[in-house]
Amino acid sequence: MSEPIVFCKSGGCTAKLGPGALNRVLEKLPKGERDENLLIGFDSHDDAAVYQVSEELAIVQTLDFFPPMVDDPYTFGKIAATNALSDIYAMGGEVKTALNIVCFPQEWDLNMLGEIMRGGSEKVIEAGGTLAGGHSISDTDVKYGLSVMGVVNPKKMYPNDGGRVGDKLILTKKLGVGIMASANRVGEASKEAMDEAITSMTTLNKYAAKILADYEVHACTDVTGFGFLGHLHEMLGKGFGALIDLKNLPHIEEAVHHADEFLLTAAAQRNRNHMEKYVKFEEVPFAMEEILYDPQTSGGLLAAVKAEQADEIVSKMQAAGLPARVVGTITEKQDAEIIVK
Repeated sequence: MSEPIVFCKSGGCTAKLGPGALNRVLEKLPKGERDENLLIGFDSHDDAAVYQVSEELAIVQTLDFFPPMVDDPYTFGKIAATNALSDIYAMGGEVKTALNIVCFPQEWDLNMLGEIMRGGSEKVIEAGGTLAGGHSISDTDVKYGLSVMGVVNPKKMYPNDGGRVGDKLILTKKLGVGIMASANRVGEASKEAMDEAITSMTTLNKYAAKILADYEVHACTDVTGFGFLGHLHEMLGKGFGALIDLKNLPHIEEAVHHADEFLLTAAAQRNRNHMEKYVKFEEVPFAMEEILYDPQTSGGLLAAVKAEQADEIVSKMQAAGLPARVVGTITEKQDAEIIVK
């Protein structure tokens, strides 16, 4: 008798290597000669590579892929593509082309693969890009994602570490999707809360980025596998601090209950182990700590913007149906890099 197919084991951005382990590998790689046209590379912990080709044009290059975090292949395809496309928006860019990255067991039903790729293709089209090909291999488990090419004006791109003291931090999506996926795998998530998580994971950051483009954005990243605190830490790389307002943090309410029930991920623990020395919690419940460490799949944009413009930006995003909130402020260096209260 053949083994039953298990499509969803543990996937999404929870499958990524922890930030500590990854840093140890990257710091040992040979650097080679610096190319003056490479405006952003992996050494800045940024979301994508940016290569300048003219005074007003640069190519943005990124890729992302992972195993399924939901049982439905079509939904998984949409989530994986939305996540991969996000890095272009985090740089302030515009999607142009995408290539499929596929790992799939050859003996499985290929209709399942077709549904994954249909979901991905629909999201590339929604982004305004063209799906131009890809690469597939037979593997023991399913993995899917995209390599994406976009363009940006190098004078208008968003680095992830360009924030300034006094900037307001805007988060455009709710946190907690990693915890919800964990709860869903063991049958504890409600349909309503899981639908909320899936809606979040399949919403392109295109719409938030389009609103940000009209304002003064000093830094931007998308919140994915390293969790809110991990990606905020990368934004503060030039020696700044941040004060986070817990009551303004957008999150899926049911995720708090599941965190209290310890339906957590190993990736969140890796994030905590790496980040806890940089963070001071002031009267923050354990469940909310976990939500801040929770690895996000296809998470929102975290943008550092001019303080005077923050409320107007958030109002426009909320009018567009996004759960955006002002979640904190960039400060001078403090005793703890990030204070949450």
